[in-house]
Amino acid sequence: MQVDRAAEAYAVQLERVRRLSPATVRAYRADLRDLSATVPGAELSDVDLEALREWLWRATQRGDARSTLARRTAAARGFFGWAAEEGLISTDPSLRLVAPKRGRTLPRVATADSVQGLLDRMAERAAAGDPVDLRDHAMLELLYGSAVRVSELTGLDRDDVDLDRATVRVLGKGSKERVVPFGVPARRAIASYLTRGRPGLVQRAQKEAGPAVFFGARGARITPRAVYDVVARELGGVLGTTAVGPHALRHSAATHLLDGGADLRAVQELLGHASLGTTQIYTHVSSERLAATYRLAHPRA
Repeated sequence: MQVDRAAEAYAVQLERVRRLSPATVRAYRADLRDLSATVPGAELSDVDLEALREWLWRATQRGDARSTLARRTAAARGFFGWAAEEGLISTDPSLRLVAPKRGRTLPRVATADSVQGLLDRMAERAAAGDPVDLRDHAMLELLYGSAVRVSELTGLDRDDVDLDRATVRVLGKGSKERVVPFGVPARRAIASYLTRGRPGLVQRAQKEAGPAVFFGARGARITPRAVYDVVARELGGVLGTTAVGPHALRHSAATHLLDGGADLRAVQELLGHASLGTTQIYTHVSSERLAATYRLAHPRA
């Protein structure tokens, strides 16, 4: 079987049998398509360890991040391991493929005061009643107030939002469902949007509106790309760069919770992390902030 056909069969297996998250399946499918492009028309049995190393080397020459290279290594290992189990190849060429060590970079975090100032300014704009301003304010309040992922935000349906309890039900990675609380400012912003903003966006739809909470300017469910654009525009000025997305608000919320004394395991539950080790990076962020404050303020620093 040719590599490209086998790669697509593997992606379908990840999606339908292993039920990995859509984002993970998309990433693995893109990785394996890139591999197929480097060995066009090749059979699975033609791909050896050297070909895989060449593929990763080309990625390094493009400047791919180490995290991307690590994911590509994992995609190749999973793919060829599956092919061996299915009897498509007699030997697995990826067994000795070494993933580059991942560098752990601290996430970009805004200060609590700067986020509050940003959200206050957005609230003032939204008070005029423009549907898009109401939506953008509600989205950023919810992203920061609940620390949900952008995919979880865009996947919200109307029934997922409980304003009385101030919670949202989200579907996270691995199709794991959790209920996440949000604060009073987010509840006010969401209530205003649902009452005054959402109906205006729904009217722009070319067809019957679905159950989505957040709609794009043309009346369809908002996309992660559109949310990225909103966050980059609004938060970019605060952080001094437009190379910023919704995860910056998630990072900031997690760091501010820990700065305020929240239990690490409670933050893990809120964020939907499978591993406590993933959440612990925010303790490093807090330590870095503390060290920076010390260096600036202490006379003997």
